[in-house]
Amino acid sequence: MLNQKDILATLDMIHKQHLDIRTITMGISLLDCCDENLDACCAKIYRKITTRAKDLVKTGEEIEKEFGIPIVNKRISVTPISLVAAACKADSYVEIARTLDAAAKTCGVNFIGGFSALVQKGCTDSDWKLIRSIPQAMAATERVCASVNVGSTKAGINMDAVAEMGRILKQTAALTAHDDGLGCAKVVVFANAVEDNPFMAGAFHGVGEPECVLNVGVSGPGVVYHALQGVKGQPFDLVAETIKKTAFQVTRMGQLVGMEASRRLGVPFGIVDLSLAPTPAVGDSVARILEEMGLEVCGTHGTTAALALLNDAVKKGGVMASNHVGGLSGAFIPVSEDEGMIAAAESGVLCLDKLEAMTCVCSVGLDMIAVPGDTSAATISAIIADEAAIGMVNSKTTAVRIIPAPGKQVGDRVEMGGLLGSAPVMPVHQSASADFIARGGRIPAPLQSLKN
Repeated sequence: MLNQKDILATLDMIHKQHLDIRTITMGISLLDCCDENLDACCAKIYRKITTRAKDLVKTGEEIEKEFGIPIVNKRISVTPISLVAAACKADSYVEIARTLDAAAKTCGVNFIGGFSALVQKGCTDSDWKLIRSIPQAMAATERVCASVNVGSTKAGINMDAVAEMGRILKQTAALTAHDDGLGCAKVVVFANAVEDNPFMAGAFHGVGEPECVLNVGVSGPGVVYHALQGVKGQPFDLVAETIKKTAFQVTRMGQLVGMEASRRLGVPFGIVDLSLAPTPAVGDSVARILEEMGLEVCGTHGTTAALALLNDAVKKGGVMASNHVGGLSGAFIPVSEDEGMIAAAESGVLCLDKLEAMTCVCSVGLDMIAVPGDTSAATISAIIADEAAIGMVNSKTTAVRIIPAPGKQVGDRVEMGGLLGSAPVMPVHQSASADFIARGGRIPAPLQSLKN
């Protein structure tokens, strides 16, 4: 039960420490929108989304005013389009992407996710159509986000899809070159993707989800950073306990908002995703949390251990606060969206190899990384394969959101604006991986997949 002290502490977090609801995301099943005729399918999709989500933004704004809690984004996720469009007799799904974009604009949401394919074990004809539609779809839309799941602990890694995604990202960057390859910021390549993730660009409405559901994403790096300032020089046991207590408070707030929005919208409440998702604002950085633990610069030796502690403590605190913690729930390390990560990358301390090591113990993976525009498709595919292997072997979600910025070289900066921030262009290894990627086929699932 809330008391006056809890309420005042939460208000202090909101006003001084960047605590917010990062997103309320409505998941909508589009399985009943299948149709052989592409135009009919698009009409069904538009009607279903605009009917179900017509009050989402208004409800979010009302809760913001009444509760005094900022809700930064209102979003929609839908059934992976490669499943919905499989019956369509069309060579491309770009028109469906345009329909999703139009529906998102009508509803007033910031992003819509689910232009997606799940291909961890192999690709259907519909999956290939969707994947090959991604470059043009990202260039033709503003609010549509795409994702492709190329691996899992149960299935292994689909290296044919991995190879294709390297080429797809290069094409996407080329088609959005006028925006420094911004289209790639809306594309995520996953291993072990989850069905209830409310965060973009990887959100989609899984086939195991209800007809319609409301998921909440909470973020509070600034709150954790502030809490750790009170335990300077103390043992790690106390650091972990402090993070757990803070995560508990943040999750409680997220559940309160989620259940209230669910009640008003008349849809089931799904999960609270307690992810420390940073922003470019000073004081809202995961990197600064790690440095507060005693690291001079994020990326130096000890960073992976500090991140492991942070991620674990966040999950433990969240689970104690709610029976419905889900999504990814942990710490995100997107370079462009975190002012501390940007500074560490520009100093040369934080490099791609260290980021890869850090992804072994955090919630996602190589997120919002800018690399030189002349980076080959095979090298991008090899980076994806490395991340997918980490996810596959460790039974965790990993992902790659990488931007081969056209015309940019190491030391340049890619400006994306808003929550996407800006990214310093980071170096990649120059030794080739082309022959490795050219093998194709499937990397088999690891031994730990045999759990039955």
